[in-house]
Amino acid sequence: MEHPQVTPFPSGFLWGASTSAYQVEGAWNEEGKGPSVIDKAVFNAELSDFKVTSDHYHHLEQDVALFAELGLKTYRFSLSWARLFPQGTGELNLAGAAFYDRLITLLVQYHIEPLVTLYHFDLPWALQEKGGWSDPATIDAFERYARMAFERYGDRVKYWLTINEQNMMILKGEVIGTLPPGTPDPQKALYQQNHHMMLAQARAMIACHQMLPTAKIGPAPNISCVYPASARPEDVLAANNFSAIRNWLYLDLACYGTYNAVAWSFMREKGYLPTVTEQEMALLRAGKPDFIAFNYYASATVGAEQSAHAREQGEPTRAVDQQLAGIDTRVYAGMNNPFLKRNQFNWYIDPVGFRITAREIYERYRLPLIVTENGLGAFDTLEAGNKVYDDYRIAYLRQHLEQLQLAISDGVEVFGYCPWSAIDLVSTHQGIGKRYGFIYVNRDEKDLKDLARYKKKSFAWYQQVIASGGQNLNPQIEY
Repeated sequence: MEHPQVTPFPSGFLWGASTSAYQVEGAWNEEGKGPSVIDKAVFNAELSDFKVTSDHYHHLEQDVALFAELGLKTYRFSLSWARLFPQGTGELNLAGAAFYDRLITLLVQYHIEPLVTLYHFDLPWALQEKGGWSDPATIDAFERYARMAFERYGDRVKYWLTINEQNMMILKGEVIGTLPPGTPDPQKALYQQNHHMMLAQARAMIACHQMLPTAKIGPAPNISCVYPASARPEDVLAANNFSAIRNWLYLDLACYGTYNAVAWSFMREKGYLPTVTEQEMALLRAGKPDFIAFNYYASATVGAEQSAHAREQGEPTRAVDQQLAGIDTRVYAGMNNPFLKRNQFNWYIDPVGFRITAREIYERYRLPLIVTENGLGAFDTLEAGNKVYDDYRIAYLRQHLEQLQLAISDGVEVFGYCPWSAIDLVSTHQGIGKRYGFIYVNRDEKDLKDLARYKKKSFAWYQQVIASGGQNLNPQIEY
């Protein structure tokens, strides 16, 4: 559908940017913070670990001042559960709580709306040792943690996110480290964990509405539209299968409190069905989100298993890349899409898919949407004068914003856009070299250098986009 005149971004639109605690804060064991599953995970020894990252913990005032200079209307960040509760439950770490008090107060002083994620992959290690999300006691611990956050920060935080990319933790548990190596029957264990996370999320949403009647809360999955590899009915059916398993299983539970029928059938056939009670389903139905946050990087393309000649081609690690569909025999197989370009990390670039994804979510759930991740990872180069000429990132973000505006013109209710990421941070599997930020952090994989902050060309571009309220997505940039 073409629009002779596009709808402007709405008044009060939340122009923002995102980070997560374990990828940006550093100070991994300082001032009482306990270890998380990220701190105990084994990553590529040639890449950066997560001990210092961007050292946001010690550059708080400087970073927030830069966010304000950028013009952000909102800043999406996560709380480190292990910084607040080193044992996952029990006594609050007051020093950790004070850090987030300072961050939130600073944001408010700069008129930046805090958008707070409760859980972004970094489960406290003390809980993991007891079974992690396989242990129903973690549901109780999450509710206590969420209630503390609402009580302590709710006077300044209006927007909350429950769990970041829960679907990726389940679909790609071996990548993100949801399960310890050697877990018996891992897929069944993951889908039971998914059920427990959903119960924890429902409890958090109920508690938020009880404690903070004017606040709003929602889930934050990674959602991608799914294309069939061809018009062949078997390929269309495979795409429908993957949409249910990848996307709708998680949002149907979050929004409707019901299991998606196709996904349930898939789990039953595979022997992955979780143990579920009617009391638990009643709890899921009672937990209602106010909006849906979603992360989008690329679309997926799948076909039937017998279309093996066109399977996904990529780097040797493609089987565990969270943005590739992979293969599940007799259900779907990830395929190449010859109509799309790829970035340096073999991820597809599909701005039109962004529009399609927003439309699909809104048509299905009719809840307001906010984009909480969308961005281009690249090997940025710091050049003379401490400049980063990331025109490739500007092009990516501009194309996606153009499509988001078209989605708004289609009738989709979108109230914010938070690209990944506000500042360079350590990517989960590609270290600091895979940079996303508007702000360059001067370090490499092993040499921390001076951790200086430098504004990239994309900083100047986004600054002008925000100042124009999105009316000018292609401003003249002096850099």
